Amino acid sequence: MAEDSGTSVRAIGVVEDHESVVLGLGAMLAAEPDLELACAAPTVQELLARNVRLDLAILDLRLEDGSSPKSNVEQLRAAGIETLIFTGAENPYLVRSAARAGVLGVVRKSAPAAVVVEAIRTAASGGQVVSTDWAAAIDGDPDLGDVGLSPRQLEVLELYASGEKLDRVARLTGLAPQTVNDYLQRIRQKYAEAGRPAPTKTDLYKRAVEDGLLPIPERPRTASEGRGVY
Repeated sequence: MAEDSGTSVRAIGVVEDHESVVLGLGAMLAAEPDLELACAAPTVQELLARNVRLDLAILDLRLEDGSSPKSNVEQLRAAGIETLIFTGAENPYLVRSAARAGVLGVVRKSAPAAVVVEAIRTAASGGQVVSTDWAAAIDGDPDLGDVGLSPRQLEVLELYASGEKLDRVARLTGLAPQTVNDYLQRIRQKYAEAGRPAPTKTDLYKRAVEDGLLPIPERPRTASEGRGVY
C-alpha cells in the first residue's frame, strides 16, 4: 500500500460507463491525500482485467453491458474488492439486489462532494455507509406495512409472482405442490393482515414489486426513443 507523509492511501476503482462521472470522481479525490482513483472501466470484467490492487470499487447500478448489480458485486467481492454503489435515483429493486450481494452502502450522484468523499473514505476502510436512501432501499417504503415473510415464503412469492405456475415453483424449490399452495395461502393471509390484500396472482405481483422482490416494469419505449442513447 502506498504511503504519503505517513498516511495510508486507499486505492479506488470505478466501474462507470459515463466519462463525466469518472472525471468528477477523479476531481473529488484529487485533493484527498488518503484516497487515490487508481483505475476506471466501463464494466466489472474490464476493471478486474486491469489487475490493479484496490481497496474499494465504486459501482454504478445501470451499465450499458446490461449486467446485473448483484452479479457485478459478487464478482468484485470474489476478487476481494468491497463495493460502494454510486447512483442516481434508481428503482429500489436494483439497490436491494446489490444489497443482497453485500455492498457497503449507497450514495447518490446528487449528493454534495464532501458527502461523497466521506462515504468513499468510510467504505474504503471497510465501514458501512449508512444513509436515509440506503435504509429506505433495504427496509422498503416506510408507508408499506411489513408482512414478515420468511426466507422460504419470499422465495415462493418471487417465483410465483414472476409468472411461474404452481407446479413449476414446486420443482424449482423442491417442495410438494400442496406445500407451495399452503405457502401462497399463508403469504396472502399475511398481506391481508398488513392491510395490503393480495387475493389474485396479479395482486401478488404488485406486492412483490412494492417490496423490491421483482423489478419495476419499464415503460415501453417508442421507436423514436429507441434510437436515442439510454
